[in-house]
Amino acid sequence: MSTPYIIMICLCSAVILIQITKMYLYPRGKRRGNQKEIDIGCSMTIGGREVQEDNLDTMTTEAGVLGVLSDGMGKAYGGRIASRIAVETFIELFKEYNAFDNPLYYFRKAFHSANREILKSLENERRGAASVGCVMIRDNYLYYAVVGNVKVCVYRKGDLVPMSTGHTVHALAEEYFKEGKISRQDALTLLDNHRLFNYIGQDGFRDIELFDTPVGLKKGDIVVVMSDGLYELLPFAEIEQILSNRENCQTKAYQLMDAVNQYKEKEIEKDNASVILLGIEKGVRA
Repeated sequence: MSTPYIIMICLCSAVILIQITKMYLYPRGKRRGNQKEIDIGCSMTIGGREVQEDNLDTMTTEAGVLGVLSDGMGKAYGGRIASRIAVETFIELFKEYNAFDNPLYYFRKAFHSANREILKSLENERRGAASVGCVMIRDNYLYYAVVGNVKVCVYRKGDLVPMSTGHTVHALAEEYFKEGKISRQDALTLLDNHRLFNYIGQDGFRDIELFDTPVGLKKGDIVVVMSDGLYELLPFAEIEQILSNRENCQTKAYQLMDAVNQYKEKEIEKDNASVILLGIEKGVRA
């Protein structure tokens, strides 16, 4: 038997083996990535502001689902531009890279790339910045990263559990008190201070709050990404009540924004508010 003929047989055998392996690992109707098993809902409201500075987007691929939400801040539309740049950067990099191969690398690259793009695009009077929360779900495991005060939570069996702490003076005071760096009295004094000490759109940016280990999700869980315009206005109990209803995630997202718009308190100026809901319709075993 000639050498070329042997090579041809080996190549054909390899192709057949690969196809059999794909059929075994990814049978028809059971695509990897769970995109058909995640119920997605998104909504925003301008609140009492003149400009909508929040931005958000989601993306579904064979590998899994991405959700990114950005809350901008700045003058002369700088915040609006910054939040748009942030979301677009995360989405574009998610398209270019297989983010699930190395989620930590993707998150770091996306945040630093967005920071550079904002600084390059906005100068002088048009300076802008943004808080960003990003989540990825693959095979019912949650990966997340946060900069600023966007909050990532998991709703499970009636309870809304925060995953992220954020980069506010309030959160820093709690951390320092637990570590014994400040007194109880100093901590109490700072707990009402919700100013940001970290965000993208600044020189020297480097701090990113990253997941420690992937969070296993169960059937019925809802991953919630929300801006401070939602969670600082509505009590968690009210958010939990809305999330507990039997509507789909898009309807729940609309209901959350309706609750923000209907909130009546003369002394409170309503901020922009936004939310991403990712409902798990088939989760890992408890």
